Amino acid sequence: MSENVFYFILVQTSAIVSGMLVLGSLGHMVYQRREPPSMIAWLLAIILLPYLAVPLYFILRSRKLKRREKTALKLAKKGEIPDSKATPIDMVLRNNGIAGATFGNRFFFYTDGVKAYNMLMEQIASARHTILISTYVLRPDPVGKNVLSALTRKASQGVQVKLLIDCIGSLPLYFRQKPLKSLRKAGGQVAFYMPLMTRPFQNYINLRNHRKIFIFDDCTVLSGGMNISREYMGPSPYDQRWTDILFYLEGPAVFHYREIFTEDWNHTAREELAIPDFLPEATGDATLQVVPSGPDIPSDALYEALLFAVFSARERIWIVTPYFVPDKSLMQALVIACHRGVDVRLITPASSNHLIADLSRSSFMRDLAGKGVKVLLYPHGMIHAKAMLFDDRGVVMGSANFDQRSLFLNYEVVSFAYSRSIIDPCAAWMTQLIADCTPRMQPAGRWRRISENLMSVFAPLL
Repeated sequence: MSENVFYFILVQTSAIVSGMLVLGSLGHMVYQRREPPSMIAWLLAIILLPYLAVPLYFILRSRKLKRREKTALKLAKKGEIPDSKATPIDMVLRNNGIAGATFGNRFFFYTDGVKAYNMLMEQIASARHTILISTYVLRPDPVGKNVLSALTRKASQGVQVKLLIDCIGSLPLYFRQKPLKSLRKAGGQVAFYMPLMTRPFQNYINLRNHRKIFIFDDCTVLSGGMNISREYMGPSPYDQRWTDILFYLEGPAVFHYREIFTEDWNHTAREELAIPDFLPEATGDATLQVVPSGPDIPSDALYEALLFAVFSARERIWIVTPYFVPDKSLMQALVIACHRGVDVRLITPASSNHLIADLSRSSFMRDLAGKGVKVLLYPHGMIHAKAMLFDDRGVVMGSANFDQRSLFLNYEVVSFAYSRSIIDPCAAWMTQLIADCTPRMQPAGRWRRISENLMSVFAPLL
């Protein structure tokens, strides 16, 4: 009899606790004013898998950090061109607290992994004072080991080396850090962003640092979509190498990348790395605007700018992205642009490196194709590049994918370029991609369509 009473009390207690957790998660959703699609997805998950979804909800929590958890990132208004010369997109970003565009930058980009690798190694070898690197993925494969060896040599020569790595993006390296031992011994510093084993119950596992920033002597920057492993770059061709972008930058815009890295490093390493008080000299004729996004930005400035670019485009909107999971507003904006006669093209790999991502994006892509948007599938491997071209007025390159995770959750950074010296080469590169693409999607079978539609419901959680 006593056992029956014990089990009865245990069951009732479990039911009460479960109910309180469910009600707590629902109350938190209302308090946070989550978007309806996100709320619906979470509600379905909680109803179907309550014992899994409720703990996950409290682990993932908010998409914006409170000030005490990470200082809001504000780029200094240094070197900005006057408001009278700013583009409408530039003004949208300025009114969201983003520093305005700067003139006098030198900018070019690589889509070849061998050239990108050689440029990275050249910049490391020529650095005299500081090497600051932030990356999402660093694998200890031959490419990663070569980069770490080069960084170790510079650290042993007295160069200040700081390496910031995302914990989840580089999870195997986080759990087995032996490849970092020599760098640390030589004086280099390594920090993992929001590590799992540190403050596990106070961590934001869902908010990852997806930024790729390589800064050398506070004078040059490499950035884009490339991480450090042989899938992205290497000293020789590799059959399974992905199509991606790494761009080179000199000039005043370097200062803003330095600000972003400094804030991320200080938050992670609990240091007070200072920001130089000088603005790099003008070395070119390109106008660029550095745009960070993520939990440390109070507004959704990048999202607003992209939405405005789509609505204001008159001739073309060409998008290159590996993952395409837009929200309803961005989807509708693309459809409306197409109906206005704008040449809207989505260039994406026929198959990405994630099956779930493919299932999630397919229903959105089919909807766009049905409304007249040209959905172009690249059959020659993975495209990891992220770029958007709007008319002949601008191009966006950086780390952000055109999905809800990049636009609303991850820490990202992109550059808006407003100069034809950048726009025209980007358009030529996209034209080459388009020529190699298949202009139609394969029809979906019954089970494939069910899977795609189901995954689109849960897309806000991905």
